[in-house]
Amino acid sequence: MQRRHTAALYGLAIALLWGLSFLSIKVAVREVPPMTMAAARFLIAVLALPVLAALRGSSLRVAARDLPLLAASGFVGVTIYFLGENHGVALLSASESSIIVGTIPVITVLAERVLLGTRLGIRTYLGSVLSCLGVALIVARPGASSSIRGYLFMALATLAWVAYAFLTRPLARRHSLLTITFWQILFGLLGSVPFALAEAPQWQTPGPASVLNIVYLGLLCSALGYWLYVATLEILGPGRASLYLNLIPVVSVVAAYFILGERLGWLQLAGGGAAIAGVYLATLPEP
Repeated sequence: MQRRHTAALYGLAIALLWGLSFLSIKVAVREVPPMTMAAARFLIAVLALPVLAALRGSSLRVAARDLPLLAASGFVGVTIYFLGENHGVALLSASESSIIVGTIPVITVLAERVLLGTRLGIRTYLGSVLSCLGVALIVARPGASSSIRGYLFMALATLAWVAYAFLTRPLARRHSLLTITFWQILFGLLGSVPFALAEAPQWQTPGPASVLNIVYLGLLCSALGYWLYVATLEILGPGRASLYLNLIPVVSVVAAYFILGERLGWLQLAGGGAAIAGVYLATLPEP
């Protein structure tokens, strides 16, 4: 019972850390170009993860035969994912971005049905339809055409994460999630360097707020956040642990309202509520 209470606290902490990450990206990207910010975030995480591994008594060693798959999954799930997310958040509100990314669990289970033939229950299908309708309401808001590039970037991030999940599946059977994360972020960092260098003409000295948010993203979201998620997975398993991820858009929307002053219209609020409810329904364990 005590371990479950600990896992619940970990899960709530994850939702809080990762929900606020969209606000941090929104603030930092005003002064730091998207992929430069990503590279800085990954560098901090790569330096912090070995410390977390040492605290857990975990080894970060991997077999040479796994390096190509680690590199591919790191480039897709880290470099390409944040290429889409950081550019998307720069063009959209933090609230919209988090809700769209929050549909990833639904798209993942549908991809499993198509690619792996996994059988899904009626609840999953209903939740998927509800979630897609919710996103459609958000995208269909008046004036949304001016943000079409932002939605395309968020779509890229969503598809990249789904591909990342499939690429990571074989690795998860041979290594701990912490070990996989370290190597994927390392390769993601290497993949981000060319994009960051291409942004060199936009470089400027960032202010204290941008620096603090980048440190928050690298240290707390990428390093500590993933450590907490691994601990939650070990206690609750993937099914119940994923329920806490459904709280991320809720945290983002509420925090963006009070901290950034973002206002969503009634159509967007209805769409966001439908999308979050759909993800929750689709990811509930089948009876």
